[in-house]
Amino acid sequence: MHPSKPRRPQPWPIRLAHWANVPLLAILAASGLQILVAYPRMGPRGRPFALYPFQDAMPPSWMRLGDWLAGARSWHFAFGWFLALNGLVYVLYLALSGEWRRRLFLPRRDTRDAVATLAYYLRLRPAPAQTGLYNGLQRLAYTTALIMGVLSVLSGLAIYKPVQLQWLTRLFGGYDPARFVHLLLLALFAFFTVGHVALVALHPRTFGEMITGGRRPDAP
Repeated sequence: MHPSKPRRPQPWPIRLAHWANVPLLAILAASGLQILVAYPRMGPRGRPFALYPFQDAMPPSWMRLGDWLAGARSWHFAFGWFLALNGLVYVLYLALSGEWRRRLFLPRRDTRDAVATLAYYLRLRPAPAQTGLYNGLQRLAYTTALIMGVLSVLSGLAIYKPVQLQWLTRLFGGYDPARFVHLLLLALFAFFTVGHVALVALHPRTFGEMITGGRRPDAP
């Protein structure tokens, strides 16, 4: 039985899902901000929400998509299904291909390396030895982003169909808390994107690998 060929750092399904996320997330963020303009307060019946400090704040027009509420909802719901499908295909590929072992955060394996890597970025200690495709901090970041994606889809469904999916809406504490969670996740994705771009700047090799797939390691 011939040994299987070593995989490229970034197999094509991973690259396809990664680059598909770029326009999908941009469209969903912009249309979501346009929806927010129609209902800028997070509380019930237009009242303020205690945990949301930006009551009545309007995002600038260049950040919004849809022009009016119905148009923004059309963009948001249409492309939300594409994002959910893209995420489902990505998760299935991780599970069926075994790529989850290289990419997901496993606490017993990765915690120490994640802490050491964070200390390196904070200039508190030398760089830890690189083990595997990603270091522990990168695996933690990507796993967190995956969890945020799942929560974003679930909270979106909770506010899209609050009557038909009452059980799901109740899990988020009700319609208004679910809406707040959905907006909070958008902000967290924005912060993640900034951090992701910063890490790519520190490790520019990863950008080329996400385009070409990278060089296949020599077979043993």
